[in-house]
Amino acid sequence: MSSGWEAVIGLEVHAQLLTRSKLFCPCSTRYGAPPNTHVCPVCIGLPGALPVPNRGAIELAIRAALALGCTVREHSRFARKGYFYPDLAKGYQISQYELPLSEHGTLSLAVDGETVVARIRRIHVEEDAGKNVHGTYGDATLVDFNRAGVPLIEIVGDPDLRSAAQAEEYLVRLREVLMFVGVNDGNLEEGSFRCDANVSVRPRGSDVLGTRCEVKNINSFRFVRKALEHEIARQAAVVAAGGTIRQETLHWSEALGKTVPLRGKEEAQDYRYFPDPDLPPLHVAPAWVERVRSAMPELPADKRARYATELGLTTYDAEVLTSHPGIAVFFEAAAGEGSLLGVAPKTVANFVQSLLKRDLMKPLLSGEVNRLASIAHDLVVPPREIARLVALVARGTISNRQANDVLAEMESSGRGAEAVVAALGLRQESDESALRAILEKVVAGNEAQAAKLRAGKSGVRGFFVGAVMRETSGQANPAVVNRILDEMFGGNAS
Repeated sequence: MSSGWEAVIGLEVHAQLLTRSKLFCPCSTRYGAPPNTHVCPVCIGLPGALPVPNRGAIELAIRAALALGCTVREHSRFARKGYFYPDLAKGYQISQYELPLSEHGTLSLAVDGETVVARIRRIHVEEDAGKNVHGTYGDATLVDFNRAGVPLIEIVGDPDLRSAAQAEEYLVRLREVLMFVGVNDGNLEEGSFRCDANVSVRPRGSDVLGTRCEVKNINSFRFVRKALEHEIARQAAVVAAGGTIRQETLHWSEALGKTVPLRGKEEAQDYRYFPDPDLPPLHVAPAWVERVRSAMPELPADKRARYATELGLTTYDAEVLTSHPGIAVFFEAAAGEGSLLGVAPKTVANFVQSLLKRDLMKPLLSGEVNRLASIAHDLVVPPREIARLVALVARGTISNRQANDVLAEMESSGRGAEAVVAALGLRQESDESALRAILEKVVAGNEAQAAKLRAGKSGVRGFFVGAVMRETSGQANPAVVNRILDEMFGGNAS
């Protein structure tokens, strides 16, 4: 985009609340059930069916509001948002309008060395619609109402973002917060966290907003960034050429690599909001808010700061270990066990990060956010055994290379670290006199390489370490071998 233009972006995020039942009825919210099996008269709006608010959903919405610094209203109201789509059986959606549950929060971002405080205008509670299914039976469109009535919060951000990179970071951090406080599972593929983006452009330095377009239902951070980069460039080119931006709703086509118009953009009056006559005003007493506040878990930003100050982890370590609440749960459990064994948190952190490259933590990362602690301890290799394995390495009982073999056997057999090490006979050889004798024998048989080492050519050092490892079937402690090399060859071995 030309440097003469500035993007103005505001995001609207729909996050599914982690309840077992829907917002106004007892039907299940479980994903993936056969079509139209989680429905009832309330879901599909049959005459005479009356909605009853789910208290658990309201409490989760309060938790999200507090996590994002919002003020929770003591009195709010549900409204009917009228529009006709096949996936909305009632012909209206129960949402909130004039009196939302909460308002005026913030979310701090760091992008390209710049700190941005993005304002959150409101968080309101609403029900989801059903799902249109195309292409299953020729040209016919089928409707699955399983999602109809699933509880959502809509988090409406102010237009404070100025680039696609900021928008992507906003979504990453927002999803992170909601997951850590147990409000949302963060599953983009299943649609439980999705985003609409409002974007316009204006001359740089101007405070007048341009005509905005809305890009709907983007369920990938990568697609959000690509869609916004394209749309910003498109609008800037149109305006720079003297054209006019049409206010419309778009969707991102990955196949075409561009935004595609869907329809004209609706305004609030088009939805004909009015208070839902079947639902009384929602009263959230201050005491209820304080009970929720007192039970709030640690926020990810606070957790990262604690990891740095109390555990001595680097910024990078803290970022990785708080990238998912399951990882943090696993690390803290392993670090706690490790401290009892005299292992530093940094040592445990390094090993846990190596586990992310394997499938070992996959069940934890795909588990239910509210059950992460129990899932972590039920894994094939639970945190306590990881701590014991790391302790064996830290004590020099086994090497890092042997630890990988031990871990693989722990995964396949379900046995603990000590039992596997004993069964495989993998204890590391750290006896200095025994290793010195082996090293002296290797040096005597390889005088040419020894001469190079004496001459300061440290590149041949690995030759002697490798030779000792072969003589001991890989059980020599490399740290001890290197120390003996230093003693035998002095500073020339370094």
